[in-house]
Amino acid sequence: MKKKETDSEYLNKEFNFDKAIKNPYAKELKKQITIKVSPSVIDYFKEEAVRTGIPYQTLINMYLTDCVKNHRTIDIKWKDAS
Repeated sequence: MKKKETDSEYLNKEFNFDKAIKNPYAKELKKQITIKVSPSVIDYFKEEAVRTGIPYQTLINMYLTDCVKNHRTIDIKWKDAS
């Protein structure tokens, strides 16, 4: 009985990876998370998605990325419950 070739064995046999370069965008890969967001926020970004033609999740990521890039801080003062 013949041994079945693995994907890795096939790739190494068929292709030369000696001059391959590392993916420069690998460090920028997205990380999936779970976050609770109010319906009005989702609706807003979905409307913007229709207007711009950019998926709403991408718009949310772009907005948050802009906050990080520009070192935006949040100035919130909580009401005293007492």
